[in-house]
Amino acid sequence: MRGAVIHAPGDVRFETLDDPKILQPTDAVIRTAVTCVCGSDLWPWRGLEPIGDPHPMGHEYVGVVEEVGAEVTAVRPGQFVVGSFATSDNTCANCRNGFQSNCVHREFMSTCQADRLRIPHAQGTLVATDGHPAEELWPSLLAVSDVMGTGWWAADAAEVQPGSTAVVVGDGAVGLCAVIAAKERGAERIIAMSRHESRQKLAREFGATDIVTERGEDGVARIKELTGGIGADAVLECVGTAQAMRQALHSARPGGNVGFVGVPHEVAIDGQELFFSHVGLRGGPAPVRRYLPDLIERVLSGRIDPGKVFDLTLPLDRVAEGYQAMDERRAIKALLKP
Repeated sequence: MRGAVIHAPGDVRFETLDDPKILQPTDAVIRTAVTCVCGSDLWPWRGLEPIGDPHPMGHEYVGVVEEVGAEVTAVRPGQFVVGSFATSDNTCANCRNGFQSNCVHREFMSTCQADRLRIPHAQGTLVATDGHPAEELWPSLLAVSDVMGTGWWAADAAEVQPGSTAVVVGDGAVGLCAVIAAKERGAERIIAMSRHESRQKLAREFGATDIVTERGEDGVARIKELTGGIGADAVLECVGTAQAMRQALHSARPGGNVGFVGVPHEVAIDGQELFFSHVGLRGGPAPVRRYLPDLIERVLSGRIDPGKVFDLTLPLDRVAEGYQAMDERRAIKALLKP
């Protein structure tokens, strides 16, 4: 098969790799329908995370089952499936508590920018659709496997309630999907923090009622101005930088909540400040598997269309162009077709 391999910062190549095989009775092998580049893939691309030896990339996927291990009964060959970036058996205590991304047998997918994939713990990780969905729905179903599921987790962790005011920090694919999630969960006012006109437009289409272009403490001041000097009920932090986290914490009202889903980089939280703020803080890798059945149904029914975050489509063998375009912010998210 063929797939993306990162060798060094700025150096992703499309190479011939070993075909995936069933290694455990809980595995499945799928043929990729579509995959993509994630904003988190840009951390090693930019040299902000160690790369080590060359290795495959990608953790978002939908596809058709080709083969299953002896213990896999939840899906069968020929079915179209959606999975999470974090595998799970969906039976351990953490899974039963709704935190499948902390399954005791968790593995993080890392080979998905390829035309075929091995899926560990397929029994608990994969969800099959009824029949094969129309191809125009594949981008939105792909979004569900990570960015839409992560945006939903941001809203869930921040406890967005009907009638509430929510702030979304970050206008990448996760932040834009978080706008969808806040709207679906009933937020009356959704303030998107964005400096990019095309992303502002999409945020409004997804349900944002206000746009704040300021950043840092100026952004916080603008949020306070829009909320009567108090702050927002819920803040969804979808970036992972130190500035984004400070902005999120300072934008929440006393008694409000921050859901942080951006992978933290150089983030440090002052315990005294957090203690006296009365702001709740929850985050981590999104338990996408918890939300898959619901989000798949919302996509298939036409209620949500998160696939609109894909504004660049490339053949899989041009994957490096997708990284470059996203790094230069010429694209929100690059869709890759095998």
